[in-house]
Amino acid sequence: MAKPGVKPDSALLTRSRAVPLSWETLLAVILVLCLVLGRVLSPVFLSGANLSNVLADLTEVALMALPMTLIIVAAEIDLSVASVLGASSALMGVLWHMGLPMPAVVALVIVFGALAGLFNGLVIVKLNLPSLAVTIGTLALFRGLAYVLLGDQAVADFPPAWTLFGMNTLGGTFIPLPFLIVIVAAVLFTVLLQATAFGRSLFAIGANATAAAFSGIDVATIRLRLFVLSGAMSALAGVVYTLRFTSARGDNGEGFELAVIAAVLFGGVSIFGGRGSMYGVLLSLLIVGVLRNALTLVDVSSETLTIVTGALLLASVLVPNLAARMRAMRDKRLLARSN
Repeated sequence: MAKPGVKPDSALLTRSRAVPLSWETLLAVILVLCLVLGRVLSPVFLSGANLSNVLADLTEVALMALPMTLIIVAAEIDLSVASVLGASSALMGVLWHMGLPMPAVVALVIVFGALAGLFNGLVIVKLNLPSLAVTIGTLALFRGLAYVLLGDQAVADFPPAWTLFGMNTLGGTFIPLPFLIVIVAAVLFTVLLQATAFGRSLFAIGANATAAAFSGIDVATIRLRLFVLSGAMSALAGVVYTLRFTSARGDNGEGFELAVIAAVLFGGVSIFGGRGSMYGVLLSLLIVGVLRNALTLVDVSSETLTIVTGALLLASVLVPNLAARMRAMRDKRLLARSN
């Protein structure tokens, strides 16, 4: 029986939505299932050494996924992140061979990444071009620059103190030292998106950029800042990747853009912008890392891992749309029954 003052159809709809299952809750359940699957597939999956590998392999993807989350929430995209990583790695090798000290090398590489992001942002904002098309072009441009800088050569004589940072763990734990950067960055980006006026501006821009501009939000400047931030974080990922594998190469990080975008979208961020949370993305990153590691332990090929990543990307687009259609059909049936 409907409550007084509430129409029967409204009461039915209210009851049907009384206990919604959030996407983050579902991701947490999926993560637990993936951990169980990993343990079933391999007895060494939950060992400290292997969990350290999971976090280490997540490091660069996570560093690029954090700013990518902000960009996609604002209804933009940056497909050039992995190419900026590769170009940054190559530049790191060149600058070190020139005799520059490592602190200067790292600083210059991150500045290069910020300038690469600035280039993306200026082309998108000033020429009013779609970020998808622009960053497809710069994906090839920056990767080409990486090969121009190093060709097919590799630089591997970096100072041991720096490469040990890339490979060692924190004290007696299984947490890789580079992953500490991810933890700090994750906290900062979560606060930025979820608890600041800047984050609210991103949601407003993603929902309706024109309305956001009329409300006083400087849409162009915010978009520009997002791409600069993405470039700088991609360069930082390039530095970490180079130190972890003790090798600067032009092909470092090739194909990582797929894993980055898959993690963000599977984390519940709408490809159309205006919706999502950093919590979901962080859970999604862990799921992707755990799943890929578990499959690697049973000798699944890299081609199959790429298929799995593509399937997650497709699911992240299809599932929310199918869920929305099912809710609409359910509500329609409930309304018909109430009449």
